[in-house]
Amino acid sequence: MASAGAKNSRSEERVPAALPVTLDRGTGITRDISASGVFFETEVNYASGSVISFSIELDGPTGKMMLKCQGQITRVEDRCGKVGVAAKIIESRLEMVKKLNAGDV
Repeated sequence: MASAGAKNSRSEERVPAALPVTLDRGTGITRDISASGVFFETEVNYASGSVISFSIELDGPTGKMMLKCQGQITRVEDRCGKVGVAAKIIESRLEMVKKLNAGDV
């Protein structure tokens, strides 16, 4: 009998989410996210095994934040004319998005 871990090799629970993603070569929208990875759709083609830099826009209690990540692409798939990309997050940091005041240039 297979253990629960053998059925699902993911180490973190995935949460469905549609969040804006900024990529080095375009933009996308997440479909799900976990503490260790993300799946998003984009118009840009990527290769499995590649290293990718991306930022995910989040709404926090005090304003917008960016989760800036470096990851490794684990899977690429055709999604009805879009490109589905699964990436394991290698490193990340959370940054507040600074708001410009009326007098700032």
